Amino acid sequence: MSTKVMHRSVPRAMAWMLGLSVALFWAPFVGGLVAGFVGGRKAGGVGPALAAALLPGLVLFVATILLGAFLGWIPILGQVVGALANMGAWVLGFVNIVPLLIGAMIGGATAR
Repeated sequence: MSTKVMHRSVPRAMAWMLGLSVALFWAPFVGGLVAGFVGGRKAGGVGPALAAALLPGLVLFVATILLGAFLGWIPILGQVVGALANMGAWVLGFVNIVPLLIGAMIGGATAR
């Protein structure tokens, strides 16, 4: 009988996904796959892995939109920067979340 205890939790998986996504930003698709796979294994299943992958993406998306809204009060320049930040939130969200979800599904499915 093994005394090794697996610590499976969504917050821990989210932290791994976020940390690896930031560390592997230079490898756009592969970095997200690796981060999702490791986070999915830490989550312990497909359902928790998908939740762990979606929550950080949602937080990043909302934070970017709020940043754009915060800068929007500055006349003309603020409106342009706010619009670009909001468009960037959509692009960054999709570029980051798709490989993260794929990796999370694979990692969650292979978790024991």
